[in-house]
Amino acid sequence: MNPRLRLAIEKAKAANMPADRVKYNVDKATGSLDGISYEEIRYEGYGIGGAAIIVDTMTDNKVRTVAEVRHAFSKHGGNMGTEGSVAFQFKHVGQLIFAPGTAEDRVMEVALEAGAEDVITDDEGAIEVLTAPADFEAVKAALEAVGLSAALATVTMRAENTIEVSGEDAERMQKLLDALEDLDDTQDIFHNAAL
Repeated sequence: MNPRLRLAIEKAKAANMPADRVKYNVDKATGSLDGISYEEIRYEGYGIGGAAIIVDTMTDNKVRTVAEVRHAFSKHGGNMGTEGSVAFQFKHVGQLIFAPGTAEDRVMEVALEAGAEDVITDDEGAIEVLTAPADFEAVKAALEAVGLSAALATVTMRAENTIEVSGEDAERMQKLLDALEDLDDTQDIFHNAAL
């Protein structure tokens, strides 16, 4: 019944994670393991060139996590911001991306009928279907029912606008993102940099 949990389990299965490891992580996150209590915390900040970054974490030690995130930002040229400092630049959406060559008219027809908010085709021909987070599963199921399988299907924080970052700045930004990704408590990272 929990769409976030279902999506996380689907991602784990897609990455060939063993079932016992999935169960352990679910138990850990729900607090079913003795003596361990985890909470989700979102950190926001700015990367190279003013690019907005959101880091979602799950931790049993807030002090350690905030220190690690702050250190990663400062070491790689970013600045950690306050709550709400960059979140307004993102929208919480369900996102399904279809490879170029997929029948655009069919995707649009089925997706909009199932409750999608928007269907966008980029210059290369990839098709992006955007939904409200609550409608994500219904739209995904409707598309799969007619044989349209998305290359990427997730609930995410989608940047409203992007910031071009190139050359050495792009390399520095990638190092910052990699450092944040490598933290043990990091669950997801969202940014608006076009590298």
